[in-house]
Amino acid sequence: MAGSDLVMYEEEFKLIDEELSKLHEQANAKLTFVVDKNGQLITAVGETENLDTTSLASLTAGNIAATGGMAKLIGEKEFSILFHEGERDNIHISIISQRVILVVIFDQRSSLGLVRLRVKKSAEALSNIFNRILLKVEKEKGVKGEAKSPFAEITEEDIDKLFT
Repeated sequence: MAGSDLVMYEEEFKLIDEELSKLHEQANAKLTFVVDKNGQLITAVGETENLDTTSLASLTAGNIAATGGMAKLIGEKEFSILFHEGERDNIHISIISQRVILVVIFDQRSSLGLVRLRVKKSAEALSNIFNRILLKVEKEKGVKGEAKSPFAEITEEDIDKLFT
């Protein structure tokens, strides 16, 4: 899935949404969302009413790409966790299974320590869900790859008979 479009199945989407809702509540966050590395919002939980989530998702992916470039310049593979502290709100960003980005926006009602603890637990669950999606995609590709061509049983002799 890395480097390609993300395929989403309803069953796994529900699991992702449930895990995100659980994280949102346990971390006492304002907004929690998952974005693919192309900047497409997968799902969000929380205070989205007055927020351009599409732009936020794109900027988050850009942030990950930019810090990825910085990491390579200093000899790191990537920075898997980013934290931005503001006057009112803070943003915790983490990469899940090198496939998607998990973002938690929180204020003074929570703490960085609590968010990091909850994200660590949710990251494992989300990673398992995305690995499950990857296995489904690979299985479907395998099944499609094994499907016989409608022309597989036709021999050269059969073709010759058509023209004689």
